Amino acid sequence: MGLITLTTDFGTGDWFIGAMKGVMISVSGRNRIVDITHDIPPGNILAGAFALAQSYKYYPPKTIHVAIVDPGVGSDRPAIAVETRNFIFIGPDNGVLSLALAKEEIEGIYRIENEALFCKPVSRTFHGRDIFAPVAAHLGREASIQDVGPTIQNHVRLPFPSVQIQGDLLIGEVIHIDRFGNCITNLPADSVESAAAPRQVVLYDGSICSVGKFYDEVASGAPLALVGSTDCLEIAVNGGRAADQLGMKVGSPVSLKVH
Repeated sequence: MGLITLTTDFGTGDWFIGAMKGVMISVSGRNRIVDITHDIPPGNILAGAFALAQSYKYYPPKTIHVAIVDPGVGSDRPAIAVETRNFIFIGPDNGVLSLALAKEEIEGIYRIENEALFCKPVSRTFHGRDIFAPVAAHLGREASIQDVGPTIQNHVRLPFPSVQIQGDLLIGEVIHIDRFGNCITNLPADSVESAAAPRQVVLYDGSICSVGKFYDEVASGAPLALVGSTDCLEIAVNGGRAADQLGMKVGSPVSLKVH
């Protein structure tokens, strides 16, 4: 029995996910299928990569993770299957797998070319249904990953924003805004622990935000910075949406005073 997860930008208002699951069940009704999320903003590869990287490791070994945010569908961008020490990852080779793969020990990368595993005819606009879904289902049943196609040496890696140092400031940026309006940055937890006391965060507009430990540590409607479940610094508003109230968006700079 295979365990397969799905992370996509397909939403749930259309038939896309239902069709993919139908294909997978037709290949093998013994596979278990788990939805991580289908609410990735359309075409936002970084958001899909971030969601996968934050969730994949909580599944048991040998889980097959399928991630599809694929604005290049139908083009000559490769489809790949990657075997790591613990998991298999399947998706377009556009970087959507790369943040998760950066945390894994890669054992093999394979270009998906074996049409015997596909659902035919293959649509040029729906590789999720016709390529990724059946390949995942075959791997969950009995196929070897070597069956999907030839080995390749590399995969596309997203240019993940790096943390900069300027004087007594570590400068990061917002990389994700969750459904609560919390602004998650690329500043890691250890940078927060080593920051000056009292620890302060400088927001994009020059305003100052104190660092706390939990949302309700400040008054209702007040902002604070804290290390969230992603082990990165996030900017939040107690009982509100930081993104809206503070006018922040993906890419907004956030600085942490370290001296």
